[in-house]
Amino acid sequence: MNKKTSRRGLMIGLIVMLAVWPTGLMAQHRYHVAACDWMMLKRQKIGEFKLAREIGADGVEMDMGPLGQRVLFDNKLRDEHFQQLFRQTADSVGVKVPSIAMSGFFAQSFLKRDNYRDLIDDCLKSMEVMGAKIAFLPLGGSGHEWKEKSEARTEMVRRLHEVGEMARLAGKVIAIRTQLDAKGDKKLLKEIDSKGIKIYFNLQDAVDNGRDPAKELKQLGAKRIAQIHASLTDSVTLDEDPRIDMYRVKAALDKMNWSGWLVVERSRNAKDVKNVKGNFGRNVAYLKKIFK
Repeated sequence: MNKKTSRRGLMIGLIVMLAVWPTGLMAQHRYHVAACDWMMLKRQKIGEFKLAREIGADGVEMDMGPLGQRVLFDNKLRDEHFQQLFRQTADSVGVKVPSIAMSGFFAQSFLKRDNYRDLIDDCLKSMEVMGAKIAFLPLGGSGHEWKEKSEARTEMVRRLHEVGEMARLAGKVIAIRTQLDAKGDKKLLKEIDSKGIKIYFNLQDAVDNGRDPAKELKQLGAKRIAQIHASLTDSVTLDEDPRIDMYRVKAALDKMNWSGWLVVERSRNAKDVKNVKGNFGRNVAYLKKIFK
């Protein structure tokens, strides 16, 4: 075999490898698993990255900090010192920050905060610091009136469109947790009409309300789902919970060709609820067993 033939064979081999490699790589890294820092009692604490690595997580969903009666979140990520410290520590242990949460809105109404734009802007800037693409905005503190046709609904849609456009222009997505079913979420997103707003799907909401999460996911569709909280209300860890078939959830996501982050929020053993490493480590391991 002459040199010209050898080179040609080598080139053909490389082309075949390049054609196959991306597909295999995509399948291998289609799903990633993270955990919520505030539920692990590490809200904006430097130890959250080491803990995430210890429980086997690929990443951590950082919280913006408490809100309460403050004007802005109690957010360390506005401080240059903490910006560098958090970034360097996360990088040093190989832990990603896929999303930043505004958990203060579990108790605070997004409709009653006059400075909602400032709060969202603070979050978007913090996301930029940590390289996060998704913001988690729960609407649980906003009551139920907005879920039906009302002035509250009109105002909610207006505000979400406004902040959605802020996120879109920043190259980010605000993922909202609504507690609505898939049909309700689709209708709401259509009204909001912003590519900067998607759904943060929560398995707990579907199961607690007697809905099939696999069917809900398929009905909602991959393009509307930014991220998934892959846990249920506290009772037992995911691997022992008969309320959900996680293999069916994976099958649904595979069929939808969805890829992204599965984030553990709860599913703690109610008899050992303070055992952070035990509960979160077990949940992360179970999700990785199924999804990876």
